[in-house]
Amino acid sequence: MHPARSTSTMHHTLSNHRPALLLAATLMLAGTGPAQAQSLGDGGTTVKAGAIRYQTHATTSGITGLGVPAGADAEVNSATTALLTIERAVSPTLGVELVLGLPPKITANGSGTVRFLGEVLSARNVAPTVLLNYHFGEPGSTLRPYVGLGINYTHFAEARTPYGWDVSLSDSWGWAAQVGVDYSLNKQWGLFASVGAAKVKSDLVAIGASVLRTTIDFKPITYAAGLSYRF
Repeated sequence: MHPARSTSTMHHTLSNHRPALLLAATLMLAGTGPAQAQSLGDGGTTVKAGAIRYQTHATTSGITGLGVPAGADAEVNSATTALLTIERAVSPTLGVELVLGLPPKITANGSGTVRFLGEVLSARNVAPTVLLNYHFGEPGSTLRPYVGLGINYTHFAEARTPYGWDVSLSDSWGWAAQVGVDYSLNKQWGLFASVGAAKVKSDLVAIGASVLRTTIDFKPITYAAGLSYRF
């Protein structure tokens, strides 16, 4: 059966990787003295909130295990959730951004020869991301496009399967990138939109009536939009 491909109960915890993420967040949020703040012009700190669409284009390495029918596969579904980011300007054009938000619920359905199974997975995708953004134009401009490059950490939590299999899905570290645009309504409030991508690849092991293994390359593309507040 294909429950292996579809399930993700993580036995790894975020605590193993908190130091690196906390260090990045601390550096980003560290206060600046008056002289440094003045050199940042209208940069400062920007908080963004909105919606994000997590569009997956997942593929697998193939499922191995006793009793797996030929052609068994799964389709990972897309999800929409709430987004929250905070960005600290480090120069008039550069900023360090921490991307958070409400972990989306990711589901997967059986496909191929096991399409009849329907939904075979649900799990929460916890994926904090740190990006270094380059903003075009001058601080205070009405329209400022930007590009960003950084690192993504993904952990899968609260995995559920209707088959009761014991499943583990390894944590993933990989690159992340985005392009976007900020539109200022006034000195504090604005709108934003962005498109992003990340490398999210994980090894899955499921133990039940058999031991099944696969590697999933999620290939997510994200689409986000919302409000921003600068201070």
